[in-house]
Amino acid sequence: MKLQESGENYLETILLLRQRQGHVRSIDVATELGFSKPSISRAIGILKSAGYVQVGEGGNILLTEAGQQKAEAVYERHRLISRYLVLTLGVPAEIANADACRIEHIISQESFDQIKAFVAREDGEGR
Repeated sequence: MKLQESGENYLETILLLRQRQGHVRSIDVATELGFSKPSISRAIGILKSAGYVQVGEGGNILLTEAGQQKAEAVYERHRLISRYLVLTLGVPAEIANADACRIEHIISQESFDQIKAFVAREDGEGR
């Protein structure tokens, strides 16, 4: 299933919240994204139907294996695009981060692969 930008954002947010606080509930996602709880509940239902999340005891949202992989891929694109904008264009980190949040959903795999290789070389990972 091809996720829309909003679905990718939800998965990325769940991943980051879990890393930060160890557990995630709908209210946590709503607070983080500034959306209403009913909107988040609907989105979680869609992600659950698509096999990306499970909802456990106490409303704890868990990423499935597919959800974890997708969330990590989106977050990797976000981090590397942001880093690329800072390194190559001198964009301030806050602006680069906001721009990366939009670009990460539409960039081609070919362009992303080149950005990833460039950032790795610049950060000394290619040596």
